Amino acid sequence: MVRLLSVLLVIPLLASCTSILEGTAKPGVTLEKPGPAGTVPAGLEKFYGQQLAWQDCSSFATTGSSRTAYGSKRDVECTRLQVPLDYSKPDGDAITIGVLRYKATGQKIGSLLINPGGPGASGMATAAGMVSDYRKTDLGKRFDLIGFDPRGIGASDPAVRCLTGPERDAERLDLDVDTSAQGITQTEQENKAYAEKCAAGTKFGASMLANMGTRDVVKDMDVLRSALGDAKLSYVGYSYGTRIGTEYAETFPQNVRALILDGAVDPTQDQLASLVAQAAGFQKAFDEFVKWCRDQRDCPLGDDANTSFRQLTTPLIQTPVSVGNRKLSYNDAITAAIQALYSEQLWPLLLDGLNELKKGRGTMLMRLADAYYDRDDQGNYSTITDAFSAVHCVDDPRLTDKNALLETAKKYKEAAPFLDDGNPPGAPLDSCAFWPAPVSGRTEAPKADGIPPLLVISTTGDPATPYEAGVNLAKALNSKLLTFEGVQHTVFLQGEKCVDEIGVKYLIDQTLPADGTRCA
Repeated sequence: MVRLLSVLLVIPLLASCTSILEGTAKPGVTLEKPGPAGTVPAGLEKFYGQQLAWQDCSSFATTGSSRTAYGSKRDVECTRLQVPLDYSKPDGDAITIGVLRYKATGQKIGSLLINPGGPGASGMATAAGMVSDYRKTDLGKRFDLIGFDPRGIGASDPAVRCLTGPERDAERLDLDVDTSAQGITQTEQENKAYAEKCAAGTKFGASMLANMGTRDVVKDMDVLRSALGDAKLSYVGYSYGTRIGTEYAETFPQNVRALILDGAVDPTQDQLASLVAQAAGFQKAFDEFVKWCRDQRDCPLGDDANTSFRQLTTPLIQTPVSVGNRKLSYNDAITAAIQALYSEQLWPLLLDGLNELKKGRGTMLMRLADAYYDRDDQGNYSTITDAFSAVHCVDDPRLTDKNALLETAKKYKEAAPFLDDGNPPGAPLDSCAFWPAPVSGRTEAPKADGIPPLLVISTTGDPATPYEAGVNLAKALNSKLLTFEGVQHTVFLQGEKCVDEIGVKYLIDQTLPADGTRCA
């Protein structure tokens, strides 16, 4: 699956029903009520026109990484947006969505919402990290930059919680590489227990899990659009964020102003085909890393790089490497490599990590794996991994055909030989097979009916969402495709001048590039 890679309430929340009341500003709090704006669904007026209480973001930070991202920033402000837990019961329980804003410095067009993907990544932290570069662009003058933590994630409340920090550490050491009948049974028992822990550890339990999907996130996003005072939505979605953008456009076509979908999830592939395509994408990125590595002075990969990589990493299956009071597992080493293959900028860190591993050390690989899981130095994890499962399990059909799973496991190993752990392919049921909430995601391909042409960006060497996925999404949505020739996952607003100029022009004046436009 795709991954890329909290608050003082002025608005009271009653225990068993929804009540949105306008408050009086407290010291350090700015109250604003620019909404409702645009189309407002019947029965949701109190949400679409709610008052927002903007304040310092330090109390919204939930992990070390979020404290670093926005805990001490003085050029951003945060609030909580109240939404129904279940949109079919708008007068029932309510939850809140964490929102971060960097205000436009010039003549404002509106708000620009950002989602970094995952599912499970924090939009608040992503937006805060973008501010220093964002303010230098014309977007910084024309749009408030808005990052939000989707429901159940990060600073949103309640957050999905399945495992504690120590339990997650232990999970990373539990390899589940035994593909014997006994090993498969054990893995499935663990996956079933994980699903049960997600329901037990999350407020509202199975009801929250049932309403964690993209179906509900796009409704939250429309409430946010209106509460911010925007009649139509401007949005940038990366990776899984392209799925959010696509579903938003299908659900609220009349509310679309300009959407950029970068690093697309392929709307034409089923899950199993998508997994194999992603394996091939990471193999392609690994091959490019190997070419770069061999130009360096100390590349540890020999003539057969796949074999060399496996010889470095598979001994960890039997003997993890000590890193302080922790141990680097085989899973951690593979996760570290995957993390580094998302971007050429991380290749030097992977090179250092492999050279360390060759000498029996694992510090750099552990750092890369911790970054992927968003673990801080105190052993606290963000919600990203648990939320990934929670969204995936209600968005996508259950995978229970073991013959199909086994065939996919074989194809995965063939598509990415550098990731082959040497064990026979196995087909255990994942945690979604035991999930205590029904599937609610769309299963049909997207339709462009009523949707204005959008901008889809796809990178030729994207390891996580292969290039053809963007081609297929642009075709399905009757939208424009911008091709970037490179090896990385997503590209817009990441320093590539050609891509940024086209994307900024589209967001500001809604001018789309010509067919066949490419940037290198």
